[in-house]
Amino acid sequence: QVQLVESGGGLVQSGGSLRLSCAASGSIFSINNMGWYRQAPGKQRELVAAITSGGSTNYADFVKGRFTISRDNAKNTVYLQMNNLKPEDTAVYYCNAEAVPQRPRLTFNYWGQGTQVTVSS
Repeated sequence: QVQLVESGGGLVQSGGSLRLSCAASGSIFSINNMGWYRQAPGKQRELVAAITSGGSTNYADFVKGRFTISRDNAKNTVYLQMNNLKPEDTAVYYCNAEAVPQRPRLTFNYWGQGTQVTVSS
């Protein structure tokens, strides 16, 4: 019904930048909150940043001042600009969306397949 496809991950040196993108496609009626989570080896998945359909944002303390989340509602796409990356940011980053498909008109929680971000020291 709704698919999320991430792109933009890769290998970067400490202090570098990356921009992640996540495009939602399929039979979409509406998308509410969108966000980015990450999961490092041996750790639980954690929230990185989230954004409402109106543009209000929420960040984890460990990325405040370094990462910026934004979205293009016309393109059903959410972005994560990551600056001043640190080795501890190394993880698989997952896109998340609370979306309503055309049928049924109910809210579901969708996940992307994940994209690897590796920061070398």
